[in-house]
Amino acid sequence: MSAGGPVALLANRLRAGEKQFIAWCGIPEVTIPEALVRDGYDAALLDMQHGAYDFLTAARGISQVALAGKPTLVRIPVGQFATASRLLDYGAAGIVAPMVNSGDDARRFASFAKFPPMGDRSWGPRHALPLTGMDAATYLKEGNNIHLAIAMIETRQALGALDEILAVPGLDGVLVGPSDLSIALTNGATVDPHHAEVEKALDHVLARCKEHKKVSCLFCVDGKRAKEMSAKGFQLCSVSTDSLSLRVGAKAELQAARG
Repeated sequence: MSAGGPVALLANRLRAGEKQFIAWCGIPEVTIPEALVRDGYDAALLDMQHGAYDFLTAARGISQVALAGKPTLVRIPVGQFATASRLLDYGAAGIVAPMVNSGDDARRFASFAKFPPMGDRSWGPRHALPLTGMDAATYLKEGNNIHLAIAMIETRQALGALDEILAVPGLDGVLVGPSDLSIALTNGATVDPHHAEVEKALDHVLARCKEHKKVSCLFCVDGKRAKEMSAKGFQLCSVSTDSLSLRVGAKAELQAARG
């Protein structure tokens, strides 16, 4: 394991230009993300917004995934930026913040995700330190580099403020939520993550991330979409979700059994 252990692994790989495929998990059973990363996913994301994870199960999930030597992202609820600091203290490799619609939103998020002088994160990495293998002085020096702050782009406002968001110091990248974005771009007419307006927006996000040298991420509903979008240039893509994979696999096996 490289310096920084599983906590630093995702940031190091993304900065090296590697493509990463993550398991998006909403079922609050911590052995599920562990099993998925052991089966080859590069990292797990634990969802506190639309999934059923709370702080306690997310903290336990971070430890469980670390047993497999893999990193964990956590998506916090909308606007709960203070939760980011607590989860980073427990060893999250990064935080995904939904509905970041302005530079001010991004600055508030980064302030809780980064130590001074970049942010205002307070000291208390009780579980992160042993996971990284660092001493306190090294962790303070390296913490802002190894922990990722990723803002979600899901609205017209966010697209309009994209350059301002990406320019925020301490904001490492953005993750597009294509379903919410499709609702916003069609004025509530449809939910379609593959809508033509979404596709145009994805090209725009990729171009601006490249210009700002920030990480580009995308929620993808299946492996086919993840392969396509990774080839297009997105550095980090989800590959389905735990609940969807369970349903798809169960239906396929049941169909095979019933003929």
